[in-house]
Amino acid sequence: MNLFCVGLSHHTANVETRERFAGGARAESTLREAGCAEALVLATCNRVEVYGASEKRVSTDEIAHCLLQNRELSDRGHSETLPFYRYEAEKCVQHLFRVASGLDSMVVGETEILGQTKKAYQSARTSGAVGPCLHRLFQRAFRVAKQVRTHTEITRGSVSVGSVAVDLAQKIFGELGNCSVLILGAGETSERTARVLISRGVTDLRVSNRSTDRAQELAQRVSGQAVRFDQWPQQCCEIDILITSTSSEAPLLTPANLGPVLAHRIDRPLFIIDIAVPRDVDPAVNEMEGVYLYDIDALRSVAEQSLAVRRQQIASAEAIIAEHVADFLEKISRELSRASRITGHPPVADSSRATQL
Repeated sequence: MNLFCVGLSHHTANVETRERFAGGARAESTLREAGCAEALVLATCNRVEVYGASEKRVSTDEIAHCLLQNRELSDRGHSETLPFYRYEAEKCVQHLFRVASGLDSMVVGETEILGQTKKAYQSARTSGAVGPCLHRLFQRAFRVAKQVRTHTEITRGSVSVGSVAVDLAQKIFGELGNCSVLILGAGETSERTARVLISRGVTDLRVSNRSTDRAQELAQRVSGQAVRFDQWPQQCCEIDILITSTSSEAPLLTPANLGPVLAHRIDRPLFIIDIAVPRDVDPAVNEMEGVYLYDIDALRSVAEQSLAVRRQQIASAEAIIAEHVADFLEKISRELSRASRITGHPPVADSSRATQL
């Protein structure tokens, strides 16, 4: 069985490229039609990755088109020109362990990625896209991540995209106690961001979401105020900071709907932090006078500053991962050898390091 990972991340592609493939979380069935016996798509604000197991090699080009969900690809047949990376066998195992542990994140040590990985696994498991190969791989990845978090201090400092966004807001405004903040979206990232805002002194926090009930639930948990989704544009006349993290596939904020709002904000800039992928804010908004827009890629420099606190812990985390990779591959090798003795078929040479696992 060929075990592999193909993906795009903040290391290799900007947000504009990543968002073209961000709808791929629904692509497991298409990937199986393309030849993957097992498939799991991990789609977050910083990465879109396919983990697969197949009898025959499934090309990167085929995987790219599955992620696009049949949307038009202008450079069809030339996915090698896109910044996809591919890891096979041992490298795939190592990469997943690093991802789940937060070592491959834009915010090194962030803990959101583990929850996102577990959700992606559970979704693929429920749909039947995950079989025994990926099941064992991801269960081990969760163990590795827990051990890294328990035995190192990799999570010190700003450890989520939301906390980095708040760090940026604090750099701009200084004390946040006098700022009015609107959060668009009521998912896990929004809740983490809201809690960081409250911890930094924000008292005027507003939450809006397509589901009014979810907005009210989050607002209640963080002592904020729920805003009906059809009323959030009017809120932009009053707020200082807008942080948006929804699952919308089309921009919610455009020059057209922000223009009338800005007319009422004379000499009062509006700071927008867009941590959604696909982006919630049309990039053209940044050209508007009185608006300062930061997207997920713009948070990179802020995240790198907090990395210094945790850099010395990375070596310890890498050592834990290396130990688990070796142990995982050794167990797979022993099982292949045992199976070969039972069936009479010889195992693949150097099976622990070969493309076939």
